[in-house]
Parts: sequence; C-alpha cells; structure tokens
Amino acid sequence: MRAVWVAVCVMVLAGPAHAAKSCDELKAEIEAKIQGHGVKQFTLEVVPAGEASGKKVVGSCEAGSKQIVYERGS
Repeated sequence: MRAVWVAVCVMVLAGPAHAAKSCDELKAEIEAKIQGHGVKQFTLEVVPAGEASGKKVVGSCEAGSKQIVYERGS
C-alpha cells in the first residue's frame, strides 16, 4: 500500500514540472506533430495567456502564462 501511495505522489509532482516546459521546446514538438500529419502551410505563435484572439490554442507553456496558437494556411 505504501508503494502505491509513493507512486501516486511522484506522478502528481511530475505533472506540473512537465507543464512548465519552455515555449520554444513545446512549439518545436507541436510543429513536428503537425508536419507529421502532412500539413504544409500553418503558423504557430506564442502569445500571452488569454490573448488567442479566435485562433486555436494547441499548447500552454511557461507555467500557463503563455499559449501556443495554431492557424492553418500561410
């Protein structure tokens, strides 16, 4: 039982560390995934949180203070 409790605690603590990924690193990962799906023309932009202005939010970085927005096309 104690081992299960320790495992749960480790997973809970690891979650926020993963969400605090740098914007450049996360943007590169998202860009690779989009290109892997065959999309040729798209734009990824890092904006302050809450300023997506109608674009699709595809990621969050810097502890949620910024978002990565996606727009298909040029």
